[in-house]
Amino acid sequence: MKLARSNPMTLIFGLALLVLFVTVAVAQEGEISEKEWENFDSNNFDDNSINIDNPWMPLKPGTRFVFEGTTVEDEESMPHRVVINVTDLTKVIDGVRSRITWDLDYSDGQLVEAEIAFFAQDNEGNVWRMGEYPEEYEGGEVVDAPCWISGISGSIAGISMKAKPEVGSSSYSQGWGPSVEFTDRGKVDSMGVETKVPAGNYKDVLVIAEYSNDEPNAFQLKYFAQGVGNVRVGWRGEDATQETLKLIKFRKLTPEEKRKVRRAALRLEKRAYQNSEDVYSQTEPAERMVDIKE
Repeated sequence: MKLARSNPMTLIFGLALLVLFVTVAVAQEGEISEKEWENFDSNNFDDNSINIDNPWMPLKPGTRFVFEGTTVEDEESMPHRVVINVTDLTKVIDGVRSRITWDLDYSDGQLVEAEIAFFAQDNEGNVWRMGEYPEEYEGGEVVDAPCWISGISGSIAGISMKAKPEVGSSSYSQGWGPSVEFTDRGKVDSMGVETKVPAGNYKDVLVIAEYSNDEPNAFQLKYFAQGVGNVRVGWRGEDATQETLKLIKFRKLTPEEKRKVRRAALRLEKRAYQNSEDVYSQTEPAERMVDIKE
């Protein structure tokens, strides 16, 4: 019995369909890996969510980071100083108890922004940014307070630090706050870098390139050292501010300093309830809860 001969045109058409199918599948996979926001699920967190011990971004209560550098404002380089305080306060956001930091941003010696930000670590070790309440100042007066909180007004928590960052991995949302145009993203840029700052000489440093949907070609480069966290900030591309920062101090607060930081953070939260009636007013008050590892 003779075998049926294949039609060359049929084979070509079949191969074309296969190539098209693979191309569409790859494109769809790319869309999945570069999704606009993360699949946040409060069930992935347990009672230890405030014990943030990710080696790349540990947030131990009673810790202060002080950075100094420059930014460009109106084509002029200005001194820039950032102080980050990890408080002993926590707040339940979107069903997850989160650690609060109180951050201060100075430009040319003037306070231009104060912020309380919220972080939690999931069961796999990823550190999530749960939201933030910033106040922006001009002449000592509040001019804007673009608050976003996960679970409110369409906002969704994002990842601040992966449990296992890898070069070549896809980018990820650092938070999705459409009501205030917060669309920051992060991507592992490099690993094994060495950097020297006033606070120390760090090896095997991780560099994360951060950007937003509004400025996809403006990158802020953040350098992370294991056991410390962020130690340096740089820039690349079309970043108008050209911000550079170096960690100059990294230390534990005294008991009195902890109390002052706590009171200041609570004062900022009190204003948040007044200035953000549509968002912050829907949250439960912050409360002091010292984790068992402190």
